[in-house]
Amino acid sequence: MQTKPENDTDLRLKVNRETARLPWTELLKHFAAGNVVWIADSLDLVDVAVRISHDDKANIGQWMNAGLLAKVSDEQAAKWLETNAELWAVVVSPFILVQQEKAVPASVH
Repeated sequence: MQTKPENDTDLRLKVNRETARLPWTELLKHFAAGNVVWIADSLDLVDVAVRISHDDKANIGQWMNAGLLAKVSDEQAAKWLETNAELWAVVVSPFILVQQEKAVPASVH
């Protein structure tokens, strides 16, 4: 019996351990190959990775239709290169999922 994505704690822990901050420059060759996917900061990177691993077409489709999940655009790539951006990244073969660091509310500082 297959585990539902929301209950797959083993995969969730594995993905969490494999998530890292990387400079955009290290991802350029993967971007050029069309394998880098942007995740909106309103979504949880680990949750999205787990759902992609489980081929959760319903949620993935909703996120794509809402503009919350898409292949990295040339404009995004240029901006990240210009600003020397560091992104959270995790591999879900054949893709690398990336997400900008979430903004911290001023009251938290």
